[in-house]
Amino acid sequence: MIKLKNISYKYEDDFVLENINLEINKNEKVALLGCNGSGKSTLLRILAALYFPKGEYLFENEKVTKKSAKKFRKKIGILFQNPDSMIFNPSVYDEIAFSLKEFGFSDIEKKVLEIARKFNIEKFLKKSPLNLSGGEKQKVMLASILAYNPELLLLDEPSTAMDPKTTGWFIDFLLDIDKTIILATHDLGVAYETCERAIVLDETHKIIYDGDIEELMKNLDILIKANLIHKHKKRDKNFINSQYHTHF
Repeated sequence: MIKLKNISYKYEDDFVLENINLEINKNEKVALLGCNGSGKSTLLRILAALYFPKGEYLFENEKVTKKSAKKFRKKIGILFQNPDSMIFNPSVYDEIAFSLKEFGFSDIEKKVLEIARKFNIEKFLKKSPLNLSGGEKQKVMLASILAYNPELLLLDEPSTAMDPKTTGWFIDFLLDIDKTIILATHDLGVAYETCERAIVLDETHKIIYDGDIEELMKNLDILIKANLIHKHKKRDKNFINSQYHTHF
């Protein structure tokens, strides 16, 4: 479904991604792991045809360029880490309906109500999304994306604004949905629960692991190199010792 060939991207003079090569198959659920600044968000924006790097991006065997990007937008949905950056409509109803109108769907009211029921957000339809909690905003934005039924779902640190209950709902949602999903996160817990494959970026913005997430969890060297686990002192009752900890 997706092929990236020798992808590199710079902000001014600094690489944020360098020589990225990977393939992602249809209906794979992939965790894109790395610490803050490793290039996860930039890679998602490239996949969403928002940024245009050096190298070649193929989506369903067609090259994605600035000229061709518009035709792919309906097939791709991206959820940003900060839902406030995506909100620009006066009500939750209008927020969900916006993409449906943009992409020329009919029966918009019916589709909005259907997706609102699925996400259990009917009670918010007349409210401003800006007045909701962080987790509720993420639900609204996810509903807005899923309303037009994209083939590829790109999620950028989606659980950051979620409380434990909403995070549990989100994990169940990802396990049930039948789509190609790329989940960018440094939360190993959510990644492990929802994905079978992991792609790891390190602080030099390169892929240092691509494979089974179960095997990754056993690989201390990779986890440490990617800054996904850390070592600090742990205070027990009568003594202090040091242990490795994941970023859950």
